[in-house]
Amino acid sequence: MEKQGRIVVTMPAYHAEQTLEKTYRDIPDGLADDVVVVDDASNDGTAAVARRLGLKVFVHPANRGYGGNQKTCYDEALRLGASIVVLLHPDYQYDPKTLSALVEPLLAGRADFTFGSRFARGADPRTGGMPLYRYVGNRLTTAVENLLLGTHFAELHSGLKAYTSDFLRRSDYHAYSDDFVFDSQMIIDAVLSGARVEEVPIPTRYTEESSSISVVRSLRYIALTVVELARLKRRHARARRMATARRG
Repeated sequence: MEKQGRIVVTMPAYHAEQTLEKTYRDIPDGLADDVVVVDDASNDGTAAVARRLGLKVFVHPANRGYGGNQKTCYDEALRLGASIVVLLHPDYQYDPKTLSALVEPLLAGRADFTFGSRFARGADPRTGGMPLYRYVGNRLTTAVENLLLGTHFAELHSGLKAYTSDFLRRSDYHAYSDDFVFDSQMIIDAVLSGARVEEVPIPTRYTEESSSISVVRSLRYIALTVVELARLKRRHARARRMATARRG
């Protein structure tokens, strides 16, 4: 697929000094027009490594959380004139070499939003090191979300994503949480608003450096995801009723 438009890869970084460079080096040659690193007030050398690599670096003066970090990532990518915005964790958990496949549906014009799926085509991410509690939580929450959304995705909790700039400008991501549930809000809102969402098979790779939230935070994330799903479904249903009433 011939590259069209401007692709900006964003990295929401927190204590990524040890893994940021090898993540960046594995991005396919020629794919990214710009690479943006947003350092969420790390107390290590994350920002220094990013600057040494010649990347565009933005540092939060105080920790804003994973969702807050993404908001800055997307804001800065759009300011750079991105046509496609990629979210890539700098902890080396997701293989940067898969970015070409991730952006292909966007370049082809058949999707507005793509995400890497470690469960697609019957894959078992436990063979790649996914902890059992993460595996069970992912499967359970994805099943509940599919049931309530009427979708059939193999996974709905991946941190590897890509969007068209038009999709991001239409979305209300500034109103989302600054915590981990930001990811769920983004995809739930996308499905309910009728965006074209496509999952792309990717390998699973957990290493000692890979970031991971605790069991307690994972359970909280699952609970908040279900709450947000119900809330956003009500909001979209209300908006549809109001639109119908106006047309009537």
